[in-house]
Amino acid sequence: MTITNQSSFQGKPDGKGKLYLVATPIGNLEDMTYRAVRTLKECDIIAAEDTRQTRKLLSHFEITPSQLYSYHEHNKAASGPELIRFIVEGKNLALVSDAGLPAISDPGAELVQLAIEQGIAVIPVPGANAALSALIASGLPTTSFTFAGFLPRERKDIRNVLAGLRQVQGSLLLYESPHRVEKTLVHLQEAFGNRRVVLARELTKRYEEFVRGTIEECGVWLKEHPPLGEYVIVVEGESRAEAELAGAAWWQEMSIADHVNHYEAEGISRKEAMKKAAADRNVPKRDIYNSLL
Repeated sequence: MTITNQSSFQGKPDGKGKLYLVATPIGNLEDMTYRAVRTLKECDIIAAEDTRQTRKLLSHFEITPSQLYSYHEHNKAASGPELIRFIVEGKNLALVSDAGLPAISDPGAELVQLAIEQGIAVIPVPGANAALSALIASGLPTTSFTFAGFLPRERKDIRNVLAGLRQVQGSLLLYESPHRVEKTLVHLQEAFGNRRVVLARELTKRYEEFVRGTIEECGVWLKEHPPLGEYVIVVEGESRAEAELAGAAWWQEMSIADHVNHYEAEGISRKEAMKKAAADRNVPKRDIYNSLL
């Protein structure tokens, strides 16, 4: 890899424009920063996940864009290179998502990669973020955390993702929709046990709500209070007691074959199961493979 250096505010020495990643409100319109408004007014092009939603925001702040383009998951393959071409030609482009920071669980990340490949300066214009807003008000540890975004849809894939997060000791941050949040809590309890959890919804809006309790308690709450709005789920990390128990080599009494079978039963491939067993035993993967021949 060749090192590169970006000087964000040194004009346009190469004639190229810049890509601005502009945070938008996650609920309350007052989440918008002065800098974000100014940037959107000054940029030549605004690229938006949903142009209808963005037009409402621009109208509220009396911003009249020179050009407004659609850029989202379903058109990124075609729109991405076109937007990059505009920037290479010297136009400044502001990228926004429907809410919060663009490029987080968002196709904007791919536009950023394309820009960097073309030597384009990528400049963040920070602001509201749902995951971090939920974390700081959760009451759970904030020293370290892991953001996992949305879980996959298939049960097997969910189990695989959560298995990899089981031993994370910092808080875990997830996004979830109202129609899936109850099932997600079931998956979390199966994977982690009955840890503490916080359900944050409608952040910065009038009906903002934080539900704090164990996974089991929050599951009961949702049955009595039907889920509404988008959720951030903050999950307590692995406790010291859990870590010590895990370190007690739960697999020690197992044969290598049983050890591999245990992981296969979780729905992962045999190759990946052998890899995980080798990691547990701190031996090369080929030793596991050879023992199973």
